[in-house]
Amino acid sequence: MTTTSTAAPPAGTATAKPRRRGVPQSTRRARTAWLFLAPALLILIAFTLYPMVQAVWLSLTDYNLIRAAEFVGLANYVELFQDASFWNAFGNTILYALVVTPVTVILALVFAIMLNQRFAGRGFARTAIFLPFIVSLGIIAIAWAFLLDPNIGLLSYWLGLIGIVPEQGWLSDPRYAMAAVMIVGVWKNVGFYMVIYLAGLQSIPVDMYEAARLDGAGPWQRFRSITLPLLSNQTLLVSVLALIATLQAFDQIWVMTRGGPFFRTETLVMLIYREGFQELRFGYASAISFVLLVFVFVLSMIQFGFLRRKQVTY
Repeated sequence: MTTTSTAAPPAGTATAKPRRRGVPQSTRRARTAWLFLAPALLILIAFTLYPMVQAVWLSLTDYNLIRAAEFVGLANYVELFQDASFWNAFGNTILYALVVTPVTVILALVFAIMLNQRFAGRGFARTAIFLPFIVSLGIIAIAWAFLLDPNIGLLSYWLGLIGIVPEQGWLSDPRYAMAAVMIVGVWKNVGFYMVIYLAGLQSIPVDMYEAARLDGAGPWQRFRSITLPLLSNQTLLVSVLALIATLQAFDQIWVMTRGGPFFRTETLVMLIYREGFQELRFGYASAISFVLLVFVFVLSMIQFGFLRRKQVTY
């Protein structure tokens, strides 16, 4: 009988183990990323996505906080496009956005170029222009309402000295009320956009300006050929943010005019507030808010696509 013996491996020699196929590194990284994103995603779903879906559903009902909601389909949207109040608020919103957005962007760029230069008091000037942005818009609107008051307003008194005296006061005259709230809207936000432009200006290489000077380019030529193209990224961001902010104007208009006089300053957001929280027509107010959402999204995409083609990289 023959016996077979297996020779033991030499001392100190490791025994080879079969390799296990582990989880790929890319999968592990993806899992880690999702774990870090999970808290923010849960908050986003709970406080943004779910309310949006709920608002779309409410827009298809006649919910009014008193009786149970009944499905009415597109009836709210049909009524909306036949409502004179909606078209009045829509026109006021467009007018406000068409004036305030470009004025704010242009002034922000002008202030940024001026305050990018070295001069005494530059820090104070930057702070003074930026300060209104961090102050509550409601408080600012109350202050401006007092300044424009025809009886005790200091600004009204100064304007009266040069012959600018509205018969019913700035905020009570249908001809001047919208202009007054526009001025407050520009004054409030121009400092924030100025800071964005300042950051962009300080990122432009100084060598480009020196080379342009050596080539004989003047200030306007340097601005048109260097500054403006290389600020295209900031212009895109500022323009989109300013447009979205103006299309959602509410705070200062509500405090200063309550949408008057004669609904001349009522915007879409104010109409949503009036229909939802005063008339308790939450279904109809939700339909208006959804139309506003789609309108803002479409305009933002058009603006983004137009300005994106003009971007310059260096």
